[in-house]
Amino acid sequence: MNDATGKDGTRPVLVASAYLVLFLLGAVEGVIGSFQYSRMSGSVPLAALAFCVALLVTCLLAGWGMRSVSGPLVPAIGWLIASFLLSMPVANGSVVIEASRPGEWYLYGGTLSAAIAVAASFGRWIRAAR
Repeated sequence: MNDATGKDGTRPVLVASAYLVLFLLGAVEGVIGSFQYSRMSGSVPLAALAFCVALLVTCLLAGWGMRSVSGPLVPAIGWLIASFLLSMPVANGSVVIEASRPGEWYLYGGTLSAAIAVAASFGRWIRAAR
């Protein structure tokens, strides 16, 4: 009885736990990035770009580690939920992520980074299926 679920059925629990950790990692990156994105080096939004690269690396490694298309998708969803919730105005009108150049680089660049990682993982999955 050594099938895909393991001898004691722990494999599905481990996989679900790994996806939960990836989701939380993406959400934590989104929260930290939402408060730190505006740090600049001259006129370059360096922190926003660094957080985009960090998200890209996280998603690529998640796809490699989980060996599935959903690997990079899960931390990307965590990042998207955290970042876009913090970019929405609250009742008093204040926002965490401003509509400034660094804020746009952070949100659009992070979304593009997540999409690139998912597409790369999907491409890897398509090549492996052949």
